Amino acid sequence: MPKKLFYLVFAVVAVGILAAIHYYLWLRLVAQPLWAAGPALTVLVAALAATIPLTFAGERLVPPPLGRVLVWPGAIWMGLAWLLFAQLVLSDLALGLPGLLADPASARVRALVVLGLGALGVAVGLRGALRVPPVKFVTVHLPRWPAALDGYRVVQLSDLHVGPILTRRWLERVVRRVNAIDADCVVVTGDLIDGPARHFEADLAPFDGVRARNGVYGVTGNHELYSGPHDWLEVFERHGVTVLANTHRTLGRGDARFDLAGTHDRQGALAHLPEDLDQALAGRDPSRPVILLAHTPTTFPDAAARGVDLTLSGHTHGGQIWPFGFLVRLAMRYVAGLYRSGKSQLYVSRGTGFWGPPMRLGAPSEITEITLRAG
Repeated sequence: MPKKLFYLVFAVVAVGILAAIHYYLWLRLVAQPLWAAGPALTVLVAALAATIPLTFAGERLVPPPLGRVLVWPGAIWMGLAWLLFAQLVLSDLALGLPGLLADPASARVRALVVLGLGALGVAVGLRGALRVPPVKFVTVHLPRWPAALDGYRVVQLSDLHVGPILTRRWLERVVRRVNAIDADCVVVTGDLIDGPARHFEADLAPFDGVRARNGVYGVTGNHELYSGPHDWLEVFERHGVTVLANTHRTLGRGDARFDLAGTHDRQGALAHLPEDLDQALAGRDPSRPVILLAHTPTTFPDAAARGVDLTLSGHTHGGQIWPFGFLVRLAMRYVAGLYRSGKSQLYVSRGTGFWGPPMRLGAPSEITEITLRAG
């Protein structure tokens, strides 16, 4: 599908979904309870719906600081709207089907409870999203891993989405925590940024200070694609991130070596940066173990078929906001954690940052320290 047509179809579908959700919210929170202030509340729901497109204008079109001002209201409403929508659907099933919401008084009580729980969810979710993520410790045993590299530690960052909300100040704190780990290697499995390089390159400056004995490596995610990948690839390299663009590097200590490979995101073909797993693995010594960086975990079956020992991915955010994780599981098999297929393994990070609503509920963010063991 041509790039412009893809974005047009995406925009039409997104607007349709947005309109349907807000109509449902209005129906259950305004019309059904028969509030006396119904007309004013109708205007409020319409105004809140209009803030969501402004978040995308703030991300892509309007430079900081005004762009950041435009993003925040719609981003918070996006999260609250999702929590309200989910609660209303569940309570409709539990109370509406038996007819317990037919009375406007009952509908008003339900609306107030839903709004209260939604506000509480926003408060808890904001704290979970805006903090510096804790370190999650993961041990992976690889049959082909060299004994001389037993205990090799990789720090995985994924889905940071540095941009209009998560800024340079937050990234500086993340970098300090990463450096405290004193890892052998740091990898970024896509979606490092959100927005054009001309607006947000300065926010990536803290990456100059990331320290790891064997270097810092990354791959593109779908949000690099949306944000001008060719510009960002140059920025990443300037700030010390070696981009594995369908290629690999040989790392290790002394004679004990392994290959670190990386591919562009699966949607990269839209920007003439296609995922090419065969090219990423071409020319390497097959006797060495290989770790693959691939933003989307759906690459894993192809990687396993090619004998990749370990694939590191992100993209899913672990669902980010309950109960969205259940929908993610309908779309893809791999959501968060460690998976195995034959002798090949996959680790999916829940992400270091977030996208859209600045909230995390039931899917905490993480800086992942992966210790690799032989055997």
